[in-house]
Amino acid sequence: MSLAQTEEAAPGPRDRLNFIAGEFVAGSGEPFENRSPVDGRLLGVVAHAGEDDVERAVSAARDALSGDWAGLTIDQRVEILHNIADGITARFDAFLDAEVADTGKPRSLASHIDIPRGAANFRIFADVIKNAGSEFFTMATPDGSGAINYALRSPKGVIGVICPWNLPLLLMTWKVGPALAAGNTVVVKPSEETPSTATLLGEVMNAAGVPKGVYNVVHGFGPGSTGEFLTRHPGIDAITFTGETVTGEAIMREAARGVRDISFELGGKNAALVFADCDMDKAVEGTLRSAFANCGQVCLGTERLYVERPVFDEFTARLKAGAQALKLGAPEHADTGMGPLISAVHRDKVLGYYERAAREGARTVTGGGVPEMAPPLNGGFWVEPTIWTGLPETSPVIREEIFGPCCHIAPFDTEDEAVALANDTDYGLAGVVWTENLTRAHRVAPKLRAGIIWINCWFLRDLRTPFGGMGKSGIGREGGLHSLEFYTETSNVCVKL
Repeated sequence: MSLAQTEEAAPGPRDRLNFIAGEFVAGSGEPFENRSPVDGRLLGVVAHAGEDDVERAVSAARDALSGDWAGLTIDQRVEILHNIADGITARFDAFLDAEVADTGKPRSLASHIDIPRGAANFRIFADVIKNAGSEFFTMATPDGSGAINYALRSPKGVIGVICPWNLPLLLMTWKVGPALAAGNTVVVKPSEETPSTATLLGEVMNAAGVPKGVYNVVHGFGPGSTGEFLTRHPGIDAITFTGETVTGEAIMREAARGVRDISFELGGKNAALVFADCDMDKAVEGTLRSAFANCGQVCLGTERLYVERPVFDEFTARLKAGAQALKLGAPEHADTGMGPLISAVHRDKVLGYYERAAREGARTVTGGGVPEMAPPLNGGFWVEPTIWTGLPETSPVIREEIFGPCCHIAPFDTEDEAVALANDTDYGLAGVVWTENLTRAHRVAPKLRAGIIWINCWFLRDLRTPFGGMGKSGIGREGGLHSLEFYTETSNVCVKL
């Protein structure tokens, strides 16, 4: 398929090229289609980076690492990072159009979260690197003269950045921002489902004064394709990845060659605990967001709900009413509350769990299938927001990450039982506790095996705090100085006085 051709006349984002050494270039692989999750129409064609293209991108990044980029002071890098943030803000509508077209999420969601955070990620890490202090220690020596020690941070090198499709700009810049702040160069592989904003960012990088080769983008798939070519390349010094656990395991095997460092934010099967003393309005509203925002395609989302028995029926009924009130529709409509899933393949996966829940005897409180959508939306990848009860904790519907707009609700009787249920998972990314009892909140939170725990809220983040998961949910932490721990190498200097 030619990059100059599209199948349909409907307007959409232009074709997406690779971005290597400051230039937009085609790839040596077979170009592939980019289709709208909303109605299935062809948005454009994406350049497919072959192994030779990845080689060029890594070589460009290595050249930049020892070129003009290396000679910049921290203050100069900080200025460039703010220029990048300003560039995203100046082209807000272009980024918004591209993100919404790729993902199908409501414009109201992307305009308040995805694009602002894309810019903020550069600003926050500009501030972090500028204000990062150095450890300084004095010590005694046998001769009594003493010595001083201080730590130096240096860039880790060329970072392979592999990004997911659910929050494409937000999660990509969450990695690129600190990587560049620390003086690294990057080769980014966006998801094949959402290629647009990473490509558009190349234009911003050039305008912001980023030296050629510091930021590179290669498009393609995973195993046997661009992703594998990138992760196994010996010129990649470290790999950061957000996505599903199975893919993380494959990348980890490749990273073992050369003992390269990794930072993984992987899957989750997150639990929420709803105690009888909660503020019911807040708990229902917050859970509607945590279960159904972005069509449930959020690693931090809540798929397991445990509700104290005295309020189980009321909470379930109110959550059902809230789910049924969600309006599924086109992203540009202001009243759209939920968009489609990202692709036909992912829709089939989610529907497979819907069917399994039915086979295993779940009581479907609401949803459970595919909604009827009027043309042209009937060509998109829609599913109903779904709530179940009645499944055993051993069910794959309870054990495995579904990544769709669904949750299972079960009752509990005691605090210890609730904690045990929440912790009965191979994952450990996030947890939520709904209670107005401050003592209970502080008592329960440290017992939960999760990297981030919210009390009476969800998705509230200070970007300086540590973010990451336990178990199958990942390795390492991101955010503020915690990101710098991954993106820098630390040396100690000892001076004898």
